[in-house]
Amino acid sequence: MSSAIHDNIDDRRFELTVDGRIVFADYRREPSSIVIFHVEAPVPLRGTGAAGRLMEGIVELARAENRELVPLCSYASAWMRRHKQEVGVSG
Repeated sequence: MSSAIHDNIDDRRFELTVDGRIVFADYRREPSSIVIFHVEAPVPLRGTGAAGRLMEGIVELARAENRELVPLCSYASAWMRRHKQEVGVSG
């Protein structure tokens, strides 16, 4: 089960608070998709899986909104390739 994320609509970014620090993903909503531009975790959280938990929450949200995820960020793209089954990507 993924952690709950916060949709910071004003800043157009999804946020996940972990140990008092914010992991975030900048995005843009399109009619049928969510474009992910950048995912960032504070240095102390890198390598802990925090950004992956954020991505899990984003996938859940996109699924609930019936939107495709379009990763322009290299981290988001690599994460989605590694988690094809959870994301629902074939091939």
